[in-house]
Amino acid sequence: MDGKTARGSTALVGSGLAQDSDAIVENAADLNGDDRDAASRAALPSGRKKAKEPQQILDEALEFCRASQDFWGQGDFENAIASLDEAYSLILQVDTSEDPKFVQQKEDIRFMISKRMLEIYASQHTVVNGNHDAIPMVMNGHIEKEIKLFKGPEKEFFLRAFRRSGGYRPAILTALAEAGVPKELSWLPLIESGFNVKALSRARALGLWQFIPSTGYKFGLTRDQWIDERMDAHKSTLAAIAYLQELHKIFGDWCTVLAAYNCGEARVLKVIRTQNIQYLDNFWDLYEKLPWETARYVPRFLAALHIINDPDRFGFDLRDLDPPLVYESVTVSKQVRLKDIAKALDVPGKQLEMLNPELRYEVTPPTPYQLKVLKGQSGELIAKLDGIPAYTPPRRHYAYHRVRPGQTLSQLASRYHTSIRAIMVANNLRSSNYIRAGQNLKIPMKGSGSIDTRAGEGGSLKPFRYRVKRGDSLWLLAQRHDTNIQDIMNLNDLKSAHLHIGQEILIRPGTHGVGLELGTKAYKVKRGDSPYHIAVKHNMKLKRFLSLNDLTPRSKIYPGQVLRVDAN
Repeated sequence: MDGKTARGSTALVGSGLAQDSDAIVENAADLNGDDRDAASRAALPSGRKKAKEPQQILDEALEFCRASQDFWGQGDFENAIASLDEAYSLILQVDTSEDPKFVQQKEDIRFMISKRMLEIYASQHTVVNGNHDAIPMVMNGHIEKEIKLFKGPEKEFFLRAFRRSGGYRPAILTALAEAGVPKELSWLPLIESGFNVKALSRARALGLWQFIPSTGYKFGLTRDQWIDERMDAHKSTLAAIAYLQELHKIFGDWCTVLAAYNCGEARVLKVIRTQNIQYLDNFWDLYEKLPWETARYVPRFLAALHIINDPDRFGFDLRDLDPPLVYESVTVSKQVRLKDIAKALDVPGKQLEMLNPELRYEVTPPTPYQLKVLKGQSGELIAKLDGIPAYTPPRRHYAYHRVRPGQTLSQLASRYHTSIRAIMVANNLRSSNYIRAGQNLKIPMKGSGSIDTRAGEGGSLKPFRYRVKRGDSLWLLAQRHDTNIQDIMNLNDLKSAHLHIGQEILIRPGTHGVGLELGTKAYKVKRGDSPYHIAVKHNMKLKRFLSLNDLTPRSKIYPGQVLRVDAN
């Protein structure tokens, strides 16, 4: 029987063990000794059929314990106790004198039942009321330690995160209510991300709910060149709810669910499997065996709940909240820059960035996209959308490399000044650990996605001097500067393609790139230039300059390289 079956049945009838709390405490302390089992079995209803195998009886008792866990999680204390009462009646049927191998298993279940009964009666006075499922509001030394941190060095973080929650939590509460999960989980982003939609962890977890890419993909969050829905507050909330519900079906106890949300269900299940019987107890029995960060995560969340539920007691003033984000959506079917939309609507660009944080480059994707604008602005945007210029992304240049024996993606990424991830995406590789000799790879050229001048705009470019660096080759330099190997060899009167470190050669950049984006012009990199200095020189934001030239903050630029800058 699972929790669903138990919930669909009539109220369970116990054997008399759960008459009142005092009786439970007394009986729980007395649940020991097989010498009392025979007398107890004599009191069982005469109609009960004794199972043929002791293991079947013990398995059935465990199923009732699972049902009890489910009922307890819902706040249904009566059926939680009744399920344990039924489980106890079942284990009394097992005569361990006939088969001693069941002694330990029976004692484990007996101990668990007695312990759980005491916990259920205690929790009736400490759980948060009014929820579909209950989160036990316990207080212990671990939680008190986290409260002290929130009151001390982390108080400013707590207050900032609480203030930001005002923008997102109303919508989160609505989604939680529709899903039937505890409303207290609406505070989980305070611990996960500080209610920062762009928060990025060391483990590459991103967004309010801190999804890693694989888990986000599992729960339907799109991540491509233009969009990362882990930063979409609404969609990531729905994904988080689905994940939490899935974990609750596995563990039943919300605190254990939170631990699994933090470190993954596989890690928690591994800890659980170290126990002698299947996991039917609560989080605190696992606490000492979990990774330190995860073990701290649950007390930290409960500490936040205690503070939020009673701020005066802990010395917090929690009246400062950001206003809720209220928006409308407009379907945009072409690529448009947010700054151009903001200009058309006469609103700050930051406003649209805040409403659409999932847009990785502040540009809508080439496929239809639901752009969010403040309430009341959708009509104006629809009327002006056709007049907003479409965005044409810069064309990325690629080099092609035949893999040699012993080469790795890491070596290739370093050689071509790009990233392992970029090579994997360009070649649809699922693993960075396996490439084979002879394989042809397409290498995205960071910095060469920049566009050279068009014919007629400044004519052919003059050669510039270049000092050869480690890893350079004629082929790589030709690819990087949009020319060819023969041109470099002719220009330098080279007899072979061999280069040595420190050698100075002349390179004439090619002029057969694609056209410049409207409103931009070509700029040839000079010695000593950096992306920041070029951006400042042309009154551009660094982010705009990098995006325009398909660069990252780590990309290298070279003297003579032709980049694009804003014309005004």
